[in-house]
Amino acid sequence: MTQTIPLLIDTDPGVDDALALLMAFNDAAHDVVGLTIAAGNVGLPHTVANALKLCEVAGRGDIPVYPGSASPLLHAAPDAAYVHGNDGFGDVGYAPAARAAEREHAALAILRLSHEHAGRLVLVALGPLTNIALALRLDPSLPMRVARFVSMAGAVTAHGNITPAAEFNVYFDPEAAKIVFDAFPAFELSDWEATVAHGLPHDAVVEWMQAGGARAAFYEAISRKTREWSADRRGDDWHCADALAMAWVLAPDGALEATRRPMDVVLDHGPARGATLVDWQRQLDRADNARILLRYDRPRFEAMVRAALQAG
Repeated sequence: MTQTIPLLIDTDPGVDDALALLMAFNDAAHDVVGLTIAAGNVGLPHTVANALKLCEVAGRGDIPVYPGSASPLLHAAPDAAYVHGNDGFGDVGYAPAARAAEREHAALAILRLSHEHAGRLVLVALGPLTNIALALRLDPSLPMRVARFVSMAGAVTAHGNITPAAEFNVYFDPEAAKIVFDAFPAFELSDWEATVAHGLPHDAVVEWMQAGGARAAFYEAISRKTREWSADRRGDDWHCADALAMAWVLAPDGALEATRRPMDVVLDHGPARGATLVDWQRQLDRADNARILLRYDRPRFEAMVRAALQAG
């Protein structure tokens, strides 16, 4: 019997994170060994509560939830409550989950689980990279034990979604992003621009949810505000960044085009802060650390989202 792949997800739920988590929960080839939680889309108390509630709704109370950093490493940053709702889950007023989060800090959990699953662990970052940066500061050898590291982050030609040049996850904590991307000699990047190229049709998503059960009904409620916001500003497609990243994690052979290039993070306090600088022409003589997703099998992506919404 083939062993499942251990999957550790660092996340800041968030409506788009929630869909990605439902996809991971629904994948028989991967075993979610933990959720490490960061602030980002909204404050840490909400992101932790949201993770716990989603696990409960999905019948995955077995997955431990580890609270992490409540703020960026150095400088305050804006959240995305205007997109996700003040609580990150559409302000629907859900009843809190029955169980509490673990006492272990997310950074320590990342290190412990990297030892327990050394050489096999798939680490996925769906939010700001603060927790992983803290783990690296405690133990710089972390990348040696991670089989694959995938991050939803960046805007590889500087078409940002929070500033003209920067994507939200990197902009929220650029110092953490630089620490992480400098530490991993090879990582995979699903960025905002790939997200925009792989939109989910609003009408189809609604149909998928209507054909589901309790899990789909919960997700329809918490995502309604975000989807309405998106339809008003971005047209017919909903751009769910974390879902695309998770599709690549769960089914890497669905990537139709990806390229390797050197990438860095801009830390200057100016209009380019948080930008991901890709050396497309390899002019700086640096190693190709980032494998950048450019094109993913769209029907496969949509099928994975539909299956996750209709599971259970």
